[in-house]
Amino acid sequence: MAEYICLFSKDTLIIKPPKKSSLFQRTIALWFAMLCGFYLYGTCLKHVGTFTMLKFQNIQLIQKPSLEAQIPTLHYPKPENFSRGECALNPVRFFAIISMQRSGSGWFETLLNSHINTLERVYNLDWFTSASKNECSAAVGLKWMLNQGLMEHHREIVEYFNDRGISAIFLFRRNLLRRMVSILANSYDRKAKLLNGTHKSHVHSEQEAAALSSYKPIINSTSLISDLKEVEMITARALENFNSTRHMVLYYEDLVTNQTKLKDVQEFLGLPLMELTSRQVKIHKGSLCDFVSNWDDVNKTLNGTEYERFLHADYEECH
Repeated sequence: MAEYICLFSKDTLIIKPPKKSSLFQRTIALWFAMLCGFYLYGTCLKHVGTFTMLKFQNIQLIQKPSLEAQIPTLHYPKPENFSRGECALNPVRFFAIISMQRSGSGWFETLLNSHINTLERVYNLDWFTSASKNECSAAVGLKWMLNQGLMEHHREIVEYFNDRGISAIFLFRRNLLRRMVSILANSYDRKAKLLNGTHKSHVHSEQEAAALSSYKPIINSTSLISDLKEVEMITARALENFNSTRHMVLYYEDLVTNQTKLKDVQEFLGLPLMELTSRQVKIHKGSLCDFVSNWDDVNKTLNGTEYERFLHADYEECH
């Protein structure tokens, strides 16, 4: 684990006044030494504090971006395939949803697409369906997963985002254990195809949700804690890498329980407020213990650790 180490060497500052120096000179030397010490101490605290913040998954922002970065860039695109007409003077904001698999990004995407002024397409606005031309689009974006080159090429992507005025919306899950269950179940269904021989990552009926949730995966309890730590570190690293962009951080659980979060998103994108809807149905509802085959092993592994909160969070308690 990386650490910030501040060393106060005994040779950092040596002041040897003449033997017959005046009291005034000695006082000046003492004050100078004290000021240098306070400066070095403050610098160390700043570095250590920054690293400590990276250890917590639920942090919203590692550090606020500059005031300039918080102001969205307005674009006035000129599509090649059609004329924007009366919408030509209507500004457009570019955005990217940055997330991880099975973190609610598909559901969040459908919520944004239900707004009449958003369009989840590439940034040149050259779309072809008539439905996309009915309203003046005010925000255009795409979805980008962390494992799709974002982490390896973050410097180039951050530069591109800042140059093009692209805002980032980070979407993560607080309960990483539930995310793990969703990943394992979805991976199983790719081969099993429980819905009449068809694989579906997202469903639109309670019957389909019940069918997919009937499979109870086995979680590797031996590597469970290290797996959870790894996801936490990836999340923290992503927030650190993209800290200089204009961005906001969301958590799936907050979107489910707090409707004001969707209001915050619309304000962040400069959209007129409206009710956002989705036809998607949640697959794993209810107590988490009902969806894990080796729940006793998982419960024993996490009890008494920093991840014990995942056993009890956000739904019915297991008994």
